[in-house]
Amino acid sequence: MRSTDQYDPFNLQRFVQAQDPVFERVQRELDEGRKRSHWMWFVFAQFAGLGGSEMSRRFAIGSAEEARAYLAHELLGARLRICTQLVLNVQQRSIAEIFGHPDDLKFHSSMTLFAQFDAEDSVFSQALERYFHGILDEWTLQLLDSKQAQLPTDQG
Repeated sequence: MRSTDQYDPFNLQRFVQAQDPVFERVQRELDEGRKRSHWMWFVFAQFAGLGGSEMSRRFAIGSAEEARAYLAHELLGARLRICTQLVLNVQQRSIAEIFGHPDDLKFHSSMTLFAQFDAEDSVFSQALERYFHGILDEWTLQLLDSKQAQLPTDQG
């Protein structure tokens, strides 16, 4: 259910509520260099249309505006940057070794999404460079482009 609250038009609170009980565990797992439990959907969110599961749909980012709002959110933006930095701190492990499959693909799409809306040298761009040789996730870019093309000309 989406929030109609003018202060949370994207219902970002759904991410906060999902993260709060497990965030210390998330940090510990990333610090140890290996994801072991189930939290990928709501920590490294992806653009809508990439996942078919209930959790993927529930925690999908539906627009460029929502991605910007997520990054600007005091808690969510900070947590995403912290978690991405923890991944960058992992030494001598591939992204597949850190996350396993298919979560390595989810991480790639999440980094691609948020790199589009942050500074050029952001932790998201650094993660893309380090783990994916700077190659962006093509599906994420295509979905973003198609979503932008659907907006009225004064909004895109």
